[in-house]
Amino acid sequence: MSDAFLAVAPPPGDVRAIALVLHGGRAKSSAPVRERQLTVVRMKPFVTTLVRDGALHGLAVARLRYAVRGWNGDKQSPLHDVRHALDQLTARFPERPIALVGHSMGGRAALHEAGHSNVDAIVALAPWIERGDPIDGLRGRRVLIAHGTRDRTTSPKASAALARHLQGIAASASFVAVHREGHGLIRRARLWHELTSAYVLATVCDVAPGESVGTDATNVVRNAVQKALAGEPVLEV
Repeated sequence: MSDAFLAVAPPPGDVRAIALVLHGGRAKSSAPVRERQLTVVRMKPFVTTLVRDGALHGLAVARLRYAVRGWNGDKQSPLHDVRHALDQLTARFPERPIALVGHSMGGRAALHEAGHSNVDAIVALAPWIERGDPIDGLRGRRVLIAHGTRDRTTSPKASAALARHLQGIAASASFVAVHREGHGLIRRARLWHELTSAYVLATVCDVAPGESVGTDATNVVRNAVQKALAGEPVLEV
């Protein structure tokens, strides 16, 4: 079994905040994660966009590759890797706020590990959500859950229900319904990337949506992030 792998791209200047990007996986698998697997490759444009948009705002961007591909029931295999990565990042960049960005199983892992002391914001993209998943760690956090309306792998209804449930628990929680999009985040890829980047920069770097140097955020993205930050529970894009 291979070890988990953590890569960090620091900004040119001082680090003000960190984004940790978490890829998806499978319900059950003890096979090692490989760099060229689709779940890993899918997150690379998110990393690229965060690095580009966050460079001048002090955002360090970390990406984690888990040791094994599966969640594996009660083993919750990715969570050990995520906790270790958070501890490493906190030791390297103490007292810096962290945004967790996760897709599918990575979204589930982000929601589970939101209670880490330095985590401030969570972006869960088409997350895998199960009844009974813990929410205590989301108390006081800023949460954005985005899901494609055509997703048949994970449940948009579960995502919307969680966002509603988090009202009054999280500092803010919004559900974004992404029309004409499935689980792969492919059809409207630019929107996914820019929505994630704008929300992360707004929450942990105090950058107004769409005003970060180098971003091409559309009006749709700016408006969605502004409404999410204002606490609107349900948005459509």
